[in-house]
Amino acid sequence: MKELIAKVKQNGQIARGIYLMTITLPEEVPVKGGQFLNIATGNPANLLKRPFGIMRKEGKDITFCYQLKGEGTICLSKAQAGNELAVTLPLGNGFDIPESAQKIAVVGGGVGIFPLLSVEESVKGKKYYSYIGFRGAEYACLTDDFKAASERLTVVTDDGSIGQKTNAVAAFLSEYQDIKPDLIISCGPPVMLRALKAQLKEKGISTPCLVSLEERMGCGIGACLVCVCKKADGQNARVCKDGPVFDINEVQL
Repeated sequence: MKELIAKVKQNGQIARGIYLMTITLPEEVPVKGGQFLNIATGNPANLLKRPFGIMRKEGKDITFCYQLKGEGTICLSKAQAGNELAVTLPLGNGFDIPESAQKIAVVGGGVGIFPLLSVEESVKGKKYYSYIGFRGAEYACLTDDFKAASERLTVVTDDGSIGQKTNAVAAFLSEYQDIKPDLIISCGPPVMLRALKAQLKEKGISTPCLVSLEERMGCGIGACLVCVCKKADGQNARVCKDGPVFDINEVQL
């Protein structure tokens, strides 16, 4: 983990309420797919940095996407190329992809797709079967990036304005027997992850599944306990420090 001052390289809207920012670090920092960063908003009134999943690393350049949610992200959206922002990274545990896993199903919804793309682009030599869902066409983004990194890409929307009118979990399960993946990785809203866990159990699918949880965070290093989640055994886990990636059967969703 490093605390650095990064320079904004680009920052712009890529879909309705979704922005993409690339920052340049003063030094190269190793990052694993699924890890995240904490970044200052550019407004001194916002004392806490905001956490975002790292989407791409290219040398000293780090790219992440974020959704406009409140004052912090609105301030961040106004950052311009050349501005300097304090950043802490890498944080959390990423996706550990076994060497034996050659076919990987990727199930993502909404802003949960960003850390999943980081795995596809950084862990080479695998066949990725990607199922990504959006509310509608105006929220869809990075489909070309997923297409380039995937063996097969299925895009779905709640309203059918792009691709199938269904959700990412249903689209994946409808093709499960066809692809028979060695591993499933997923990130998205809690309702999507709950549905995935329930459906895997109902259908008797025992394929290993890793999920990245999205939680509100304060410190990002496990000290403040804002992002605590419940494990299957009833114990508490810190999403920022013990996660954000967990085995799907390890946590309560």
